[in-house]
Amino acid sequence: MRNVVAYIRVSTDGQFGDDKFGLDAQREQIINYCAKNDMNILKWYSDEGESGAKCRPGFDEIIYGEVTNPPYEAVVVAKSDRVARDINVYFYYQGTLLRKNIELISICEDFGQFGVFANALKMFTLTCAEMERENINKRTSAGRSIKSARGGYSGGRPPYGYRAANHSLEIVSDEAEIVRTVFRMKDTEGKTYKNICDYLNSLGKTNRSGTKFSISTVQVIYENKKVYQGFYRYGKNAEWVKGVQEPILRGER
Repeated sequence: MRNVVAYIRVSTDGQFGDDKFGLDAQREQIINYCAKNDMNILKWYSDEGESGAKCRPGFDEIIYGEVTNPPYEAVVVAKSDRVARDINVYFYYQGTLLRKNIELISICEDFGQFGVFANALKMFTLTCAEMERENINKRTSAGRSIKSARGGYSGGRPPYGYRAANHSLEIVSDEAEIVRTVFRMKDTEGKTYKNICDYLNSLGKTNRSGTKFSISTVQVIYENKKVYQGFYRYGKNAEWVKGVQEPILRGER
């Protein structure tokens, strides 16, 4: 038996009250349909006297709230126009629910009766959803690429010595002093990573997580030299550009 939620709606435009397809009629159809199709109605949602195009808090709770699979496998409505009068909007909501692995079933327009076309309709909505995700990722990636090309912080874990603030890198003074110590000991004094690590730990210094420094942590700091000199890039294969952040190492930019 499939667990489902049921949705009923009447709006302000002549449907509320004695409409032959009012709440009671919809409820009866859904109960009969679910009984015949081995479905267990766990919860009812309704919008009474709400305009379908403007305000549907009950349905919005299904789409954007905590209705998930499990336990709900489907949303059952008496007719598609209870969800949306525009069929394109209806299929948009169907795709939104399918992404949550929840089926949208309209009793009066049972798309299952169309056989292979039912799968085609579902594939169409899933394809639209996938394209939407890809476009969002492309826009996000493009925005980050443009920002990083201008030397701006584009996300990710800030290097030791910096913190993210107002979408940019800001120097953390105590960490910056440790960064300068690492480069002084390595470049000027010729110390090894282990020498530097032992020295920092002997002073009671800790890394960002509050634990002792390790050789690998010191090595990562040293390998971020370009960032500390005032350069920036987003991604390992991107080109270095002049960054907008204040350099920790006041050497050549």
